[in-house]
Amino acid sequence: MDETPLRLVVIIASTREGRFGPTVGNWFAEQARGRADLDVDVLDLAEFALPDRLTAYGSPPPEAVTAVTPRLAAADAFVIVTPEYNHSYPASLKTLIDWHFTEWQAKPVAFVSYGGLAGGLRAVEHLRGVLAELHAVTVRDTVSFHQAWERFGPDSRPVDPAECTTAAKTMLDQLVWWARALREARTARPYVAA
Repeated sequence: MDETPLRLVVIIASTREGRFGPTVGNWFAEQARGRADLDVDVLDLAEFALPDRLTAYGSPPPEAVTAVTPRLAAADAFVIVTPEYNHSYPASLKTLIDWHFTEWQAKPVAFVSYGGLAGGLRAVEHLRGVLAELHAVTVRDTVSFHQAWERFGPDSRPVDPAECTTAAKTMLDQLVWWARALREARTARPYVAA
């Protein structure tokens, strides 16, 4: 069995001005970095101007896309940190997803969501169907922050750290299991979407 640390890409999805995403995303990345079995890469979509107009099929992608693609391709697993906008996830995330296909295949995806009363869970449920179409495997458990702005203090740390850390560990344990299993499977037999 390959014990090399798994390459985890944590995607901060929101690009909105004044966004709360970095607070949640950076806290989660810190949790993941505390594990010896993960090598963490944080991909903040606000740092990339991904075009929302796709090129014709077969045409080369723009430079902004090619800057992100190798990071997704190198991943063994993903965690998407997403808010909920109007019962779904932000357009910036859909843009990232739509510019890529093989980079998602046969890899696990977990979710950290945040928002108001629903805590971003409706965004997560929308993402599950989209990612299934790309042959990705979504992890059952999530980390969700309901009324997220009340769950973090002025120091950008959770006000109930023990509960949050437990939820993150449970989800990461599942993600690591899937990531190892799928990496071994991809190594033994490369995945080909039908």
